[in-house]
Amino acid sequence: MAAPVTHFEINARDSKRANQFYSGLFGWSIEPASDATTGMIYGLVNTGVKMGINGGIGQTQADGPPSVTFYVQVEDVQSHLERVVALGGRVIVPLTDVPGMVTFAQFADPEGNIVGIIKGPQTPAKKAAPGRKAAAKKKVAPKKKAATKKKSSAKPKAKSRKGRR
Repeated sequence: MAAPVTHFEINARDSKRANQFYSGLFGWSIEPASDATTGMIYGLVNTGVKMGINGGIGQTQADGPPSVTFYVQVEDVQSHLERVVALGGRVIVPLTDVPGMVTFAQFADPEGNIVGIIKGPQTPAKKAAPGRKAAAKKKVAPKKKAATKKKSSAKPKAKSRKGRR
């Protein structure tokens, strides 16, 4: 089954500066979601629009390089990590559970690109019902013939000047 991209993450050496930059540039609202027990500095990004995906901006770990990662949602993170290895990739961050927030992992593809996977349900795309496309088209009523006006012997009424100046 195909899996959707559901989250992006921007990791910066100075996450406060990155938050200001991206919120100023794109109008994103960023809600702090840091964890004092682990020292994780993170902000959840809400883009404020229905299309696209939301994400996060975090602090790199101990002089780590800045990076951008996207996350793909799957039902079984561990089985996907096993497939990563079988296909020539390598596990970067093993299966990790952040209580009350997310279960995730990260891997490097054979070219070295870092990609994340997040645990979540898979919902197949809805297929349009047969004939639904035709029903969705705007229905147009047939044009009626214009009624012909009967000529009247009465004088036409003078137009009111009320409201004109």
